[in-house]
Amino acid sequence: QVQLVQSGGGLVQVGGSLRLSCATSGRTISSYAMGWFREAPGKEREFVGAINWSGDTWYPDSVKGRFAISRDNAKNTVYLQMNSLKPEDTAVYYCANGDYSGSYSSYDYWGQGTQVTVSS
Repeated sequence: QVQLVQSGGGLVQVGGSLRLSCATSGRTISSYAMGWFREAPGKEREFVGAINWSGDTWYPDSVKGRFAISRDNAKNTVYLQMNSLKPEDTAVYYCANGDYSGSYSSYDYWGQGTQVTVSS
């Protein structure tokens, strides 16, 4: 069974950095796209970025230049490096496995989510 286990969330000050990890079992991540999404209270799930099988990455303007997705194929793990964090980045962050897309409906498997809180 495909499982995605996330780690690395926490509390960080404005301008700080945080790296989220998403370890996948049951499926080789290099054969699929991995996406990152976030969901803040009262807000819709928001696309944060994705990486496809060839290593291409895609980010929305809201995080472009601040967030970066990387992949460690040996560990079957993807990472979301978040820099220059802002209070509006506060959300539960989810990794997902599936098709290379900015839509959450394109992903088949999801991590459990991890809270990222950026305090002023």
